[in-house]
Amino acid sequence: MQEPALDLVIAALKKIRETRDRLPRASRSSLTRLQRFTPNKAELLAPVRERVRVCTKCPHLACSRTQTVFGVGNPDSEIMFIGEAPGVEEDAQGEPFVGRAGQLLTKIIKAMGCAREDVYIANILKCRPDMPPGSFGNRVPTPLEMQTCRPYLVEQIDIIQPEVLVALGAVAVEGLLGTRGTMRELRGRWHSYNGTPLMITYHPAYLLRNQSPSEKRKVWEDMLQVLERLERPVTEKQRNYFL
Repeated sequence: MQEPALDLVIAALKKIRETRDRLPRASRSSLTRLQRFTPNKAELLAPVRERVRVCTKCPHLACSRTQTVFGVGNPDSEIMFIGEAPGVEEDAQGEPFVGRAGQLLTKIIKAMGCAREDVYIANILKCRPDMPPGSFGNRVPTPLEMQTCRPYLVEQIDIIQPEVLVALGAVAVEGLLGTRGTMRELRGRWHSYNGTPLMITYHPAYLLRNQSPSEKRKVWEDMLQVLERLERPVTEKQRNYFL
């Protein structure tokens, strides 16, 4: 993605300052006009959202979906959460993580000292994986489906440029990095996605199936690492918190 016009001007002014005796000058009105024409991240995401809305790259998903599920939250956020695919509730509402797992994710975000609208949340897949007629629940996306849809997520990440990425579950890791592994091997330590720090943790749905306090504590310890990486203050209450 190209640098915004204002950043280019600032870089040029810095270069002039380093190579000339006289300091460069730019009028306030000129800078204001440049800033006015610099698109913000929400504006940059809009055409990507529209392409996702009408996407038919996976015909079977385009036919079965109610609507696409692009992403939600603050595009200027330092934190971006990535899940695997929309479920039935997300397909109905057009927003990621709104079912029971989403409610738990919202609780985790609040415990971190943030509101849900302060972070950005997206999935590898933008369509709910189709299910056989008469079947209930949700299925895991196939590698081909994730590979086909992944470029949209890459565009989102490139535009948002978060300080930290959080991948929720092994499927999200596979869709993002193209690698497979057990959560026991992957979580609890820092990885990297194109230079961006990546924390891998359990999907909230896993915690709904496994109510063990030790498993819940593992997720919270991962989130504490995220807060520390962002150099955000962590209270004693937060350090001792259990989901």
